[in-house]
Amino acid sequence: MRRFIPVYFVIVLLIASVIGGSVFTTYSQFVAEGPLSAQKEVYIPKGKGLKQVAYLLKREGVINSASVFMLGVRASGNTKNIKAGEYAFPKGASAKMVMLILASGQTYIRRFNVPEGLSSYQIVQLMNNAKGLIGNVDELPKDGTLLPDTYHYSYGDTKQGMILRMQNAMTRLSEELWEKRQADLPLKTPKEAVILASIVEKETGLDTERLEVAAVFVNRLKKGMKLQSDPTVLYGLTDGKYDLKRALTYDDLKMPNPYNTYYISGLPRGAISNPGRKSIEAVLNPAQSDNLYFVANGTGGHSFAQTYQEHQKNVKNWRAISKKKR
Repeated sequence: MRRFIPVYFVIVLLIASVIGGSVFTTYSQFVAEGPLSAQKEVYIPKGKGLKQVAYLLKREGVINSASVFMLGVRASGNTKNIKAGEYAFPKGASAKMVMLILASGQTYIRRFNVPEGLSSYQIVQLMNNAKGLIGNVDELPKDGTLLPDTYHYSYGDTKQGMILRMQNAMTRLSEELWEKRQADLPLKTPKEAVILASIVEKETGLDTERLEVAAVFVNRLKKGMKLQSDPTVLYGLTDGKYDLKRALTYDDLKMPNPYNTYYISGLPRGAISNPGRKSIEAVLNPAQSDNLYFVANGTGGHSFAQTYQEHQKNVKNWRAISKKKR
């Protein structure tokens, strides 16, 4: 089958002959499989001319020849269509495919994943390690103001811009879910719902018991009982910036602290983590339950109880399980 060369390549005949080649040879190199053995992302800075872009792509191992790439781009009339940004070039991409990708302006979209239950300090640390995000965070956001989710961004987006996106997302979600809350909850504002959700988030990672854990805390608030949540004590000691790396002591539980729910009544002064949607939903629509206590059961979940006597039995079982694991 005879191979035809696009008409626009005829104009490179003279140039190609100067470098010792031919139109057919140059075009064959332009459309031939490239050197990439796997997908690669490359950032093309603003203000770079065709020659600079070509040699950048050659250094990054995206194309075989800067000269062939430049000839092809010029011959196709795409010299002024090459756009700055970060692009993903697939395995084996030809010089022609690389040109078309650059001319399309369809830059590579990165993803920044924020897990549920992290403190704002931890989220900013993750952000500092996210490739392509630039600038600084103006001020450490308060815990409970950033919504955990997967956020898409492009190379060159700012960290502060990402913070604002997460803050706006949390505000929208908490206000939206607040309108769908159960009646007679002991919570006055969406902010209080987020504070309680931040505790639920740190107490359990199991979707199957999130509603039940939320119910325990809601029931305690209704009865005027202290929440007595260990994660709030930990937060009061660390500000969510590091792991304590030791067990809580009796003295820790007695320490005066606006986050220590063994010491204070009601909710702590602020959130102790950045909770996700499921935990916020749980505190606004908790399980219909009379439980007031829960303790770990040794299988990753918790045992729940309505009375202190039942709870003490569960605590005894947990201590026996813990002893066996040592």
